[in-house]
Amino acid sequence: MSSENLPQSPEQQLRKPRVAVVFGGRSSEHGISVVTAGAVLNAIDRTAYDVLPIGITTDGRWALTADEPERMAIADRTMPDVAQLAESEEGGVVLSVDPGSREVVYTEPGAVPKALGEVDVVFPVLHGPYGEDGTLQGLLELSGVPYVGAGVLASAVGQDKEYMKRVFTSFGLPVGPYLVVRPREWEGDPAAARKRITGFADEHGWPLFIKPARAGSSIGITKVEDASGLDAAIEEARRHDPKFLVESLLRGREIECGVLEFEDGPRASVPAEIPPVTAHDFYDFEAKYIDAASGIVPAPLTEEQTAEVQRLAVEAFDACSCEGLVRADFFLTEDGGFVINEINTLPGFTPISMYPRMWQESGVSYQQLVDRLIQAALNRPTGLR
Repeated sequence: MSSENLPQSPEQQLRKPRVAVVFGGRSSEHGISVVTAGAVLNAIDRTAYDVLPIGITTDGRWALTADEPERMAIADRTMPDVAQLAESEEGGVVLSVDPGSREVVYTEPGAVPKALGEVDVVFPVLHGPYGEDGTLQGLLELSGVPYVGAGVLASAVGQDKEYMKRVFTSFGLPVGPYLVVRPREWEGDPAAARKRITGFADEHGWPLFIKPARAGSSIGITKVEDASGLDAAIEEARRHDPKFLVESLLRGREIECGVLEFEDGPRASVPAEIPPVTAHDFYDFEAKYIDAASGIVPAPLTEEQTAEVQRLAVEAFDACSCEGLVRADFFLTEDGGFVINEINTLPGFTPISMYPRMWQESGVSYQQLVDRLIQAALNRPTGLR
């Protein structure tokens, strides 16, 4: 029996929907996920929903955490950590994989398991592998629990930059030059792989960007000016993912656009522009989250340019079979055309994140945005759809 057809008891019909906010995780984006969770917890209407914060530690333990968003902020340029928020160093949260039950149980060594009640919807704010890439979404599908955001396929495609670009290309979306280096190629014959990369540079020019194929928040990305910097950049990318991408520099303006699913389908927000960051080589992790570099919302574009980037953002959303929300990132090149760089199926929700800022400017407040995403998830069935 699918979860949407489960009969509801009188108690379920009367109580408020229960939202489990799941955050942290095993990826290198653990800290920013905790920051995002703090912002989401602050925004959830407690008169309309019950909330259960669940943090995943860097070693993969699901921990019961305190509902204290103020402890989830960046402090003294240091990211917060789930281990600091967990109510126990050993206790774990278990979600049933029986689609006939949405019960959450808390266990501690030597203690009787404690039932925490049922969860009606999960709001995942995990970034990167083991959360944003379809793995958590697959678990929730098995459990029959509705969740915010993209499904298994869209999450996986949205996390892997290689296959994301392949999907974009197949749908006719404009993509910049890139090269993929898989683990077997680099580990088996690094000299040949290096030669292929320098050949790519001969064709498209320096500098190049070396980036992990399946990471986000600009983590692990290096701008390389010439061949002497390749090995260090590749080592840095491979610290986060054994598969990496090589991309040429696209000269132009960085434009972002949010997509949100409404009852009549996905709509695009006003776009934003990320201006050149003078203290950094590019819009990297430090610029985004530590130094809080800000974008321009709305972007200073013509009406025609705005309409075009909004159209492309919705097309990217549909091409990857996304649901709920997406942030689409583009370059407006010097010849006046848009090139799509990537999408994020679970974009940042920190107070300075571009996605909520774009929707705020489009008439949807942060609180309304969070509520709309929860309601959409509650109304959407799990399983094939």
